[in-house]
Amino acid sequence: MDNLNYGIIGNCRSAALISEQGSIDWCCLPDFNSSSVFANILDTKIGGKFEIIVDTDYKINQEYIKDTNILKTRFSDGNNIFEILDFMPRFKSESKDYYNPPDVIRFFKHINGKPTFKINYKPKLEFARFETLTKEHRDYIKSSTIEGTYDSLYLYTDFEKEKIINSELIELSQNAFVLISYNQKLLEQNIERQNLKLQKTKVYWLNWASETYIGSDFKNEIMRSALTLKMLSYDKTGAVLAAITTSIPETIGEVRNWDYRFCWIRDASMVIKVMTELGHGRSVRRFMNFILDIIPDKDEKIQIMYGINKEKTLTEETLSHLSGYENSAPVRVGNAAYIQKQNDIYGILVDVIYQQFKRFDTSLENSESLWTITRSIVRIVEENWQKPDKGIWEIRTEEKHFTFSKVLCWVAIDRAIKIAKIIRMKDYIAPWENLAKSIEKDIYDNAWNEKVGAFTQFYGSADLDASNLLMESYGFIDASNEKYIKTVKATQKELCQDGLMYRYKNKDDFGLPSSSFTICSFWLINSLNAIGENDVATQLFKKILSYSNHLGLFSEDIDFKTKRLLGNFPQAYSHLALIETAINLSKRKTSKDEKILQAIKH
Repeated sequence: MDNLNYGIIGNCRSAALISEQGSIDWCCLPDFNSSSVFANILDTKIGGKFEIIVDTDYKINQEYIKDTNILKTRFSDGNNIFEILDFMPRFKSESKDYYNPPDVIRFFKHINGKPTFKINYKPKLEFARFETLTKEHRDYIKSSTIEGTYDSLYLYTDFEKEKIINSELIELSQNAFVLISYNQKLLEQNIERQNLKLQKTKVYWLNWASETYIGSDFKNEIMRSALTLKMLSYDKTGAVLAAITTSIPETIGEVRNWDYRFCWIRDASMVIKVMTELGHGRSVRRFMNFILDIIPDKDEKIQIMYGINKEKTLTEETLSHLSGYENSAPVRVGNAAYIQKQNDIYGILVDVIYQQFKRFDTSLENSESLWTITRSIVRIVEENWQKPDKGIWEIRTEEKHFTFSKVLCWVAIDRAIKIAKIIRMKDYIAPWENLAKSIEKDIYDNAWNEKVGAFTQFYGSADLDASNLLMESYGFIDASNEKYIKTVKATQKELCQDGLMYRYKNKDDFGLPSSSFTICSFWLINSLNAIGENDVATQLFKKILSYSNHLGLFSEDIDFKTKRLLGNFPQAYSHLALIETAINLSKRKTSKDEKILQAIKH
């Protein structure tokens, strides 16, 4: 597994990863956060997979059907050619609801000759904790656990079932299918039914893509990122997942392995900003409702992350029977970071509420409850902004006065003032403006390091941190401010290596960081663009785009030396930042071109 050369298919209920050789190596059913039925990516011996085995003469190519999330893997030895179209059904049903069952469909399309292959079908339910028994029945092949927690999986096909179970040679002479479902099917499953689902799913994605507004350069990259983000959204609640995987390491052989199948509040404001820009108001409203539903009214306990069904307890456990991605143990499910105190969360939330007031109509009742939440958060910030916290990077040991957390405390008050102005609650404005000024002064007094010539990671520190590049985009400081320009330049010099960024270079709980954090590279590009270095920013952007996998997908991290993708995959934050950066670069370029034209006219 030299790189995360996987395609993702999904239907906003769950998703699967399919290798460039056509093997399903990761899938959790029935939902994103369920236990896995295939986990080959986390253990090649016992994890479970659905593999297609062909002779070495076959060349294998993989791409998405344009503007869809249907993945096409083509097998050809020159004369004998077939394709597998992999998808999870998603389309509007007669009841106007979305039909998105916990199903994976593999549509085998005969192109030419008499292609042959074997199917190695090895589901391992419940994260392969217990033995899975796979048996042929009249209408399907059923796999189930024989001890521990009971779980089952059904396979329907028009191939001979015995050939699948025994992994015998299959000759393809016409189109065929394999349907894997978490549920037993009530209707007969035949090729016509699967073809209909394929066509309806294709139309769904083409329609969705056609409603995506892309008024900038890098159209293909933005579209693939947008389609991927849509797959990372969970229909039932509107939540957006950070990634569909768990425990893919930030660095091979190390222990920075986390479960990302949850919804981080921090991603929220960026999801709203980016998806609104792309014209997907419905998705934004549903996600906004998810966020607003989980905010406690007048209670201080706001978490940094929640389960996709709004769960608050995300207990972390280790699956010691799995060897991990390329033997990088431990494999973790659940995420203990949910209990951490991170003061930046308040700024994110009030920013989200401000976006709601600014962009959408809100009913009186809704406005009143949002105003109550805003006032509660201001009160919390007032009591907590001077205290240390764990910071954006979820440091698990001692708390510090992180600069980014302080800036986001300022953001909370700044957005609360803007909301008060919108709804004409004038009495609150003056005291809140005084609070915002106090926080701002504190940051300038304590976060700026004259020797380093930059805002540093935490008060009294000489270390730089990529998150401080966001000071400008959150409106704390102007792009023309000398201190910001110096911070951008110093951060680039210290943390950028061959166009890729460290989050920070100083030691944390697990030693020295050794891989690049993809989103930080996009933050740098945005910052350079903001301070007027559009050409440098564009060059860096094109360079990082070349590090995506064969399908244009990004994970959380990129290895500095080999440029291979690492960390959980595909990563929502990386794709959000890619879209935002592409849009910003295009806007800056357009305004630059307009200025040149004006100069020529005069």
